[in-house]
Amino acid sequence: MGARFVALVRADPSGVRAGFVALLISTATGLVAGITLGSITGTLEELPGLLILVPAAVGMRGNVFGALASRLGTAVHAGTFRLGWRIDTLVGQNLAASVVLSMGLALLLATVAKGFAIAFGVHSAISLADYVVVAVVGGIIPIVAVMAITLAVAALSVRYEWDLDNVGAPIVTAAADSVTLPSLFLATALVSVDGVTPVVAAACGVAAGACLLAGWRSRLDLLRKVVRESVPVLVLSGAVSMFAGLTLHGRLGSLLEFPALLVVVPPLLSLSGSLAGILAARFATKLHLGVVDAERGVWRGLLDDVTLVYAYATAIFLVLAVTTELLAVALSIDGPSVSKLVGAVFVAGILATTLSNFVGYFGALATFRYGLDPDNFGIPLVSAASDLLGAASFMLSLVVFGLT
Repeated sequence: MGARFVALVRADPSGVRAGFVALLISTATGLVAGITLGSITGTLEELPGLLILVPAAVGMRGNVFGALASRLGTAVHAGTFRLGWRIDTLVGQNLAASVVLSMGLALLLATVAKGFAIAFGVHSAISLADYVVVAVVGGIIPIVAVMAITLAVAALSVRYEWDLDNVGAPIVTAAADSVTLPSLFLATALVSVDGVTPVVAAACGVAAGACLLAGWRSRLDLLRKVVRESVPVLVLSGAVSMFAGLTLHGRLGSLLEFPALLVVVPPLLSLSGSLAGILAARFATKLHLGVVDAERGVWRGLLDDVTLVYAYATAIFLVLAVTTELLAVALSIDGPSVSKLVGAVFVAGILATTLSNFVGYFGALATFRYGLDPDNFGIPLVSAASDLLGAASFMLSLVVFGLT
């Protein structure tokens, strides 16, 4: 593996370096989200069931715009990427689809979250109107911010000849995490306000529903195709992410004992998803370009990609663990011993990345074989899987290291 990685670095030093820098940025912004999560423990206790929605709402934004980055990455490789603001262009239809999906899925996920709270007996969970307000209002700022970041990354990738498949998923996912979580927290100010919450929820429901319907029935072929292919997988991925929320909700008492563990949750889930997203995006590009044959075993054609992902993973999870410990000390956040924190984060990260890689690989392969676009499915599938598998891996790792 070492020799292969050295060969990769020599073949594309700027691309490998850009990918690692993107992951470092992802770590930093993920920790910002983590500090936000660690600081709103009171809100999580006051609003039972909110934690069910958080991974899905945060992950959905990364799914939508991570898939956008993946599609733009394929366009860059195919030579069809052109920046433009007309809605009937390739970029314009992709941007419109991302807005439609962000608004529409926020409404759908709010409904699913309330269903989960009822089905799994979450005591005194917030109302459906509360879920709708948090999901839709809390998603407006991230739509604008993350879309701008995605376009900027795509344009810079073209200008500086970076591989967008390497840098897109980490930066976009991290941006979604760092922007969405504080935005959701701000939206909780409208929760349970007499006379306000029901009205805002109704307005949000009408606007989001109309937006989704317009995209679903659009006369623009690419816009309609992206929306129709993406909605099922995004709802499914959101539901899977809610199981991650339920997993965390069930262990909330243990996490509140060591708030430093809450700080590490967003970047851990984000990084495992970003790493597997890199593999999924690179695989999707190779499928589109015919570099690998979807009808045969294609692992051999991905050995370089797998090597790159695990080289990144080894370094970045160690960086995450050490940085979290330093932040915990600097901000006086209670946490376990250094050895237990580093060990738990590293083991959970490698395990979650491994499991998510399998989801990304088989998901991209299956969708391509059935005539669908793996760029629309790879990132959402991987992100949802990494939320659930990352949460489960983290809980398992805490048990192994005696932290729960």
